[in-house]
Amino acid sequence: MKNFCDTYDVSRETYSKLELYCQALIEWQEKINLISKNSLQDVWNRHFADSAQLFNLIPKNARTIIDIGSGAGFPGMVLAIISNKKTPYLKTTLVESIKKKTLYLNHVKELVGVRNLEIINGRAELIKNKKFDVVTSRAVTALQGLLTYADNLLNKNGICIFPKGANYQKEIDEAKKFWKFSLDVIQSTTSEEGKILIISNLTKKGRSKCQE
Repeated sequence: MKNFCDTYDVSRETYSKLELYCQALIEWQEKINLISKNSLQDVWNRHFADSAQLFNLIPKNARTIIDIGSGAGFPGMVLAIISNKKTPYLKTTLVESIKKKTLYLNHVKELVGVRNLEIINGRAELIKNKKFDVVTSRAVTALQGLLTYADNLLNKNGICIFPKGANYQKEIDEAKKFWKFSLDVIQSTTSEEGKILIISNLTKKGRSKCQE
C-alpha cells in the first residue's frame, strides 16, 4: 500500500476505495468478462497503477473528463476515485455500451461512494450537446477512431489522454492522414513499451475555419 500511495500521491482512504474496487472486479470477473484472465495475476500494475499514472496529466483547470468505452472502469473509475479526494470539482463521465458492464460500474460507484461521477450506458458517438475538457480511453480502438469520437466531445481547448502500446507510432502516422493535432508522447511508468499520448489542437484535415 505505502509504495502505491507514495508513487501516485493518494491517501489511505483513496487506497482503501481502490482495494474495494479491486475486490469487486475479481468477484464480477467470475460472472462477466471484464479483463483478460492473464492480467488478473498482475492486476494492480496492469490496471490500477496504469490508470492512476494518468491523473497528474489532467490539466489543473479541467472540470470535466469523459472516458470512452470504460469496460471494467480503466482508466475512468480509477481517475474518478482519486479525484473524489484530490479534485472533487472534477466531474467524470464513464461511457460503456454493454449493459452488464454498466451495471458493474454502477455497483462499484455505490460500493466506494464516489461522487461527481456519471455512468452512461450507450455509445460515445451518440452523445450530443455535451463537451468535455479531457477525453480519455484505454484499449478501445486505434488512434484514428478515438480522434473521431473525441472530435465531437472535446471543448475548444480540450485535450485527449490516450494510453497506447508498442504500435503507438504506427497509429499516430495513420491518424495524421486525417487529422491535424499537437502531440506529446510520455513514457508509461508501468510498461516499457507503453506510451501515453497527449493530444491537443485537434482539427480534421480539410475542415475550413468556418466549420470549426
